[in-house]
Amino acid sequence: MSFLRNTLGVLAGLLVAALIITLGIKLDSSWITYKQFAPFSHWELLLQSVQGKDSFYIALLFFGGLGVTFGGVVTAIIVKYAKVAYAILIGFIMLFIAMLDIILYPYHPVFYKISIFLIFFPFSWVGGKITEVIYERRKKRAKQLQAKNQKPQA
Repeated sequence: MSFLRNTLGVLAGLLVAALIITLGIKLDSSWITYKQFAPFSHWELLLQSVQGKDSFYIALLFFGGLGVTFGGVVTAIIVKYAKVAYAILIGFIMLFIAMLDIILYPYHPVFYKISIFLIFFPFSWVGGKITEVIYERRKKRAKQLQAKNQKPQA
C-alpha cells in the first residue's frame, strides 16, 4: 500500500510542478504560440519563437523553482516516510526532464543550462523541508497538549 501511496505522491508532485510551469509560461501572451492549455506538445515551436528572449528563460527558471517547491510540498504531504527524500526526487525528475530538453532542443541560453542545476535540487529540498517542519511542529503541539491534559487538576 505504501508503494502506491508513494507513487501517487510523486505523480501528484510532478503534476503540480507541471501546472505551475504551464501557468508561468502563460503570463506573457507573446510567448503563447499554441492553442492547448499546456505548451509541452508544441515545446520545440515555443522554444524557437522565444529564442533570444532571456525573459522567457528567467521566468521558466523562476516558475520551475516555484513548481518543484510546491511539487515537493505536495509529495511530502502525501508520502508517509522519507518526506524530504521524495521531495528531492521531484527535483531530480524535473532536472532530468530539463536536461533532456536541453539535449533535444538547442535553443536554450547558457545561463539557463547552468542555472537549472542550481534551481531544481535546492528548491525541491526546501519544499520537503517546509512540510517536515510543519509536521514536526504539529507533533510537538500535540505532545504539549497531551501533557497539559494529563496533568492532575488540584
